Amino acid sequence: MGDFWFKLKVWAKTTLFAVIVVYALIFIYNNSGQEVDFWWWFGHDAKHDKLTFGFASFLGGVILTILVRTIYSTMYQVRDLQSRARQQRMEKDLQDMKDKAARLQTRTPSTTPIPGAFEAPDPKE
Repeated sequence: MGDFWFKLKVWAKTTLFAVIVVYALIFIYNNSGQEVDFWWWFGHDAKHDKLTFGFASFLGGVILTILVRTIYSTMYQVRDLQSRARQQRMEKDLQDMKDKAARLQTRTPSTTPIPGAFEAPDPKE
């Protein structure tokens, strides 16, 4: 029984492929002789084969899609690069501030008191 389903699957795929090939050949035959008027610019009309025009339009769409995707990915990469540079600059500034704070001389508390530092103020009368 499993052999039957395998054969059915193979024949179905073969038949579908044959139908697609026959349709493609009929499509090419019916559209190969017709011409299309294409307007490029004022006074520049051109006649092209419909099949060639369709293929060129499809190819142009693919190229445009790739170009737009490349532009968006480049914009993302530029933004990412800018944010990384900003982050590195902030980290460098923070490290510089820490280094500067470490270089500052700290006072050691003296053992002798400052005169008058621990005396109580005179009460005013």
